[in-house]
Amino acid sequence: VCRTLFQAQINRALHPVNYAVVVGFKHEIQRKLMGFDAQITVEAPIAASDGLQQDFLTLTPGLDAIIARTAPGAEVSLALRQPGIVKTNDDFEGALFIARDPASDFSFERGNIRRGVWPDFSQDSTRNDLVISETMAGALGLDVGDKVYSTFIIGEDVRLRRQTVAGIYRSDFGDYDKTVCYTSMPFLRSIAGIGTDAGTRVDLRGLPVGDIEEISAELQSGLLTAAATGDLDAYYPVRNIMQTGAMYFNWLALLDTNVVVIFILMLAVSGFTLVSSLFILILERVRTIGILRALGAGKPAVRRIFVYLTMKTVGIGLLIGNILGICLLLVQRIWHIIPLDPEMYYLSSVPVEINWLYFVLLNLGVAVASWLILVLPAHLASGIDPAGAVKYE
Repeated sequence: VCRTLFQAQINRALHPVNYAVVVGFKHEIQRKLMGFDAQITVEAPIAASDGLQQDFLTLTPGLDAIIARTAPGAEVSLALRQPGIVKTNDDFEGALFIARDPASDFSFERGNIRRGVWPDFSQDSTRNDLVISETMAGALGLDVGDKVYSTFIIGEDVRLRRQTVAGIYRSDFGDYDKTVCYTSMPFLRSIAGIGTDAGTRVDLRGLPVGDIEEISAELQSGLLTAAATGDLDAYYPVRNIMQTGAMYFNWLALLDTNVVVIFILMLAVSGFTLVSSLFILILERVRTIGILRALGAGKPAVRRIFVYLTMKTVGIGLLIGNILGICLLLVQRIWHIIPLDPEMYYLSSVPVEINWLYFVLLNLGVAVASWLILVLPAHLASGIDPAGAVKYE
């Protein structure tokens, strides 16, 4: 019986492990999504005269003021994106060339570098540097220091430039690794033939994830009002990562449902094990119950005895389960011993995120649920007739 109780509580104590893995997985996928794309994007304006969207925009004082007022504290940077082709003498691959303001935070990009370096794009010497993914490098047979031809179609013109591979990155996010390349703003501006203050979009980062949609809606409303009142000369569309990455976020939302279902099933199985184990304890101690009642022990005292004994076992099981679970999480967090297929999960190993507050709350929830489950069988134990119990065989 004790072994069964221990196993039940250890299984229930592993709830925080399940939660840590799911939360870690969601946060890691969100981090990668928001590393490749901005949380909120202000796109090139739509002209009031003909209703056509322009190809480029500038971060004017009026636009900057509205963004600063709507999203205070956000990292605002001008960005430039241009589709093109990375070509070698033998092969070629389609690519999306991305450049951002050199003052931007590139910690995500630097963290993905596997060979070479992340160029300091604020220096003129890195103007023609290129950072590609391991996927593209493998397909084209490239390594750090190799020369490539970057080809762009601008209007009816084909523009060819020579670049040097300065770094090779890997994010394990296959949909982006296949196409995304990084280069400098001066390089892409020269390709597009635009001024030094122009780009294709304004990116906003560093916002709380839960506020993205609300801030995006407020910013869109503010830009629309400014365009209507004449404070801005055109209407600027706004998009957010929840829209552009809807497929991924919908997929992540399903994980919450899966976690709830798993928790309910584990709670139901463990609860059934607790109740059946307590009934076995009661049947084994029927004579003891009768003697206690005959000696004057009241029903509440008998209930407390069985609840106390079972909760003591529950507590030991929770302690053992938590120790095992936390040790497993720490080992996985440090050494990544459990791998994943990046093609399927966009991650090379199982991610974990340890939140001690959630651990405490989950354990308290498990303890309270265990106590509630034990109330009814303990009540039945206290109702056993003393005379019949003493004669029980």
